[in-house]
Parts: sequence; structure tokens; C-alpha cells
Amino acid sequence: MTRQKINRITRCLLVLGFGAALVIFLTAAPVTVDPLLGDPLENKKYLRELQVIGGKANVLSAEFQDWCAAQWEGQLLARTVAVLTIVVTLLFRFVASHPGNAARPTPP
Repeated sequence: MTRQKINRITRCLLVLGFGAALVIFLTAAPVTVDPLLGDPLENKKYLRELQVIGGKANVLSAEFQDWCAAQWEGQLLARTVAVLTIVVTLLFRFVASHPGNAARPTPP
């Protein structure tokens, strides 16, 4: 693959990814918490029960899962899409710049 073609595909990936992130950011509603239930991870009793049942690792796991879930909704999704765009573009450029390594047959 020529360098010009790699650059052209890279520009297309960046424009599409950042364009999608911008559209998501402009159209997404802010994330709201249910006023009746609230966030269970902010309740001390709930955190204590989690810790009694599964230890500190259980609490950390629940907080990590809550953080990951938050990355896929609302305006935070736009940031996630932008970061994934950068990662995919860098991965594409790396693979496209080293074509001989993937297609090299193994000797018998």
C-alpha cells in the first residue's frame, strides 16, 4: 500500500470518527440519575453490604463497572468514540506500514 493511500484512509478514518463524536456530543442529552433510586454506589449501607459479601475487591469491581457503563451513554459517549477513533487510526497506520510481517509464510 502506498504512503498516499495510507494517508488518505487515515484522513477518512479521522474525519468519520471525529464527525460521529461531534454529532453524538451535540445531540446527546445529559445523563440523569433517577431521583427515587439515586446511585446505589453513593449509599454507604449498599457499599458496606457489598464489602461484607465480597470484600474490597467487590466494591472496586462494582465501581469499575459503573464507570465503564457511564462511558457508553450521553455526552461521555462522544469522548469514548473520539478515543476509539484515535486508537483505530493508529492501529491501522501501524499495520499498513508493516505489510510484510503479516503475510510472511512460515518455513516448513
